[in-house]
Amino acid sequence: MLALLKPLGVWGIGALALIDSSTVPVPIDALLIDYVAQDHARFLLYCFMAALGSAIGSMLPYYLGRAGGELFLLKRINRQRYEQMRDRFEKQEFLAIMVPAMMPPPMPVKLFEFAAGVFEMKPVWFFCAILVGKFVRFLIWAIITITYGPAILHTITRTIHEHRGYVLGATGLVIVLLGVYVLRKVFDARRGTKLPVEGD
Repeated sequence: MLALLKPLGVWGIGALALIDSSTVPVPIDALLIDYVAQDHARFLLYCFMAALGSAIGSMLPYYLGRAGGELFLLKRINRQRYEQMRDRFEKQEFLAIMVPAMMPPPMPVKLFEFAAGVFEMKPVWFFCAILVGKFVRFLIWAIITITYGPAILHTITRTIHEHRGYVLGATGLVIVLLGVYVLRKVFDARRGTKLPVEGD
């Protein structure tokens, strides 16, 4: 797949981003860095095409959530709880999608895309949020690559490998804290609403 699509330039990075976002995971950040390193002049075009491909591909988990996600959730929580979650999501829905899209792996962006479909975020706003978030993310990588050279990727990966224990520990701590924060927001622990062991 990489051998077939990579020589296609901007179309190749767009197609790879679409595949990564919809079905098969692809190291799209590393590929973008490689594209930019080989052709600095078109870095904006590479970033845009990668973001566009990601936004198009993300419509698959979005529509999966829209098609059957509500039933999936309602098997686990009651209707009242579901509506409370939806109302909270709708208050900041654009940022709730754009911010995760800006984060590099291992951020589980597809879960947020699925949730956007479940809570019926407007497709246009969802598409724009993914496009903007991914463009910002890829642009940051491109600027770092142009400023410090492609060796920065090797340096980052080598550092992570050498300090794997610290990285995994810090990542786990961040995920736990984020999970606690989200659960408190969603289930409103401050008001005494309990986590869903639904009996009705």
